[in-house]
Amino acid sequence: MTSKRNMTLTPVAIALAAMSFVASGATLRVANQGDALSMDPHSLNESLQLSVTGNVFEPLVTRDRNFKLAPALATDWKQTAPTVWRFNLRKGVKFHDGTPFTAEDVIFSYQRSKDDGSDMKSYVGQIKEIKKIDDYTLDFITSAPFPILPELFTNWLMMSKKWCETNQATKPVDRRKGIENAASFRANGTGPYRLRERQPGVRTTFSRNGSYWGKIDGNVDEVIFTPIGNDATRVAALLSGEIDVMEPVPVQDVERIKATPKLKVMQGPELRVIFLGMDQKRDELQYSNVKGKNPFKDKRVRQAFYQAIDIDGIQKTVMRGASTPVALLLPPQVNGFDPSLAKRLPYDVEGAKKLLTEAGYPAGFEVKMNCPNDRYVNDERICQAVAANLAKIGVKINLEAETKGTYFPKILSRNTSFYMLGWTSSTVDVHNVLYPIMSSPGEGGRGQFNLGAYSNARVDELTQKIGSETDLKKRGEMIHEALKIHQDEIGHIPLHQQALNWGMKSTVDLVQMPNNDMIWKFVTVKP
Repeated sequence: MTSKRNMTLTPVAIALAAMSFVASGATLRVANQGDALSMDPHSLNESLQLSVTGNVFEPLVTRDRNFKLAPALATDWKQTAPTVWRFNLRKGVKFHDGTPFTAEDVIFSYQRSKDDGSDMKSYVGQIKEIKKIDDYTLDFITSAPFPILPELFTNWLMMSKKWCETNQATKPVDRRKGIENAASFRANGTGPYRLRERQPGVRTTFSRNGSYWGKIDGNVDEVIFTPIGNDATRVAALLSGEIDVMEPVPVQDVERIKATPKLKVMQGPELRVIFLGMDQKRDELQYSNVKGKNPFKDKRVRQAFYQAIDIDGIQKTVMRGASTPVALLLPPQVNGFDPSLAKRLPYDVEGAKKLLTEAGYPAGFEVKMNCPNDRYVNDERICQAVAANLAKIGVKINLEAETKGTYFPKILSRNTSFYMLGWTSSTVDVHNVLYPIMSSPGEGGRGQFNLGAYSNARVDELTQKIGSETDLKKRGEMIHEALKIHQDEIGHIPLHQQALNWGMKSTVDLVQMPNNDMIWKFVTVKP
């Protein structure tokens, strides 16, 4: 029998019980093949970077569990004129240091995202100016009507003007030049998680923001993010229980993890398309044995490369079926996808050899190819397969595969002749492929990721009109024309749409976003 005395809790006991309750939240241990290269949300427009920093910083407009647009730091928005969008900001929001979030921070984030060194120019390039109505109301004025502006804001994260000024971080760090500042290692957002400790390339720890303005659906109090580049080591860490979640699961290990008790694999189509780009601007390639000429300026050479690649073989042997070959730089899930253009050029080695001969390279040539080895699923193996395919038509590929920490600064500075890249349309609309990838490099982030400088004046003209057109029929006709021009000219070489493979303990419940974002506030870790 228990006495009444033993049932009575002393003040100390009550305090300890309360502490125990608070500390009962879960720790989520996440491993990825790469690391976020900076804590600066404007420094690199790369999926893992945005996925990690998106838990610390927030946009005006976000996506909910069903990937639908939802309010974040803006409560609502509407067009008040063809070129004017009014956004009402959420009141009572504070940055992690306690500073209130206001319109000044949005205007500052806009200016910062336009600065040299920013990788987010294409997200704000449509904005002509921002007018402050009051501390919580802003008018965004666009250069032309732009009906999908809210969709474009989902990856544009807000920073504190006061914090950046205090910490000499008013300019974004330029990853191309290896520049770093306080924002590289520290973070002050409004999001559900705070940065606690940053060890680049080793481990980054985050803690739950106890004063978060919104709802945190999950029970995760702490996130430990660890980059594990080696596939076998990453899988071993999951199998041994050292980590709770890993991504990506190497395609060759999917069935093994599925068959392991207390583990599971979440799979689904990703919005990302993997493609190859070629330098089409320089009169002579930087990294080639062809002197005085640039073979990639000749469409026949670009087509020969395309038709020499056995994409079905890559799907079968490299990707183990976890990919879908594509003929466009966007997958079917993106608005504007055109089924009439969905057929790839045939795999034809002899035809490719003939095209090279016609172009004046009967013996082929030699060129360097830049490729990441910790960014996409089996990225280095894909590049190795491409190199082997091209060898059959006499092209010698000098493959340079490296960590994205050195890969991205190199290719983003256009220090490349031939490269592999992946792209996810953050707006889930074709304009977010046409504008940054297929348009001629120019002001406002146009063509910012068109690293081979493909250029067609008609595509540029159509892209501008597509951004403003509200008549769906006319817009569809223009999209078809722009995509067909780019496809016919072999502006880039599309490879495949990736599949998402996330491995985790069966006790972990999370939401797998099609853009590969892992949103920690949606995660629940069961005992």
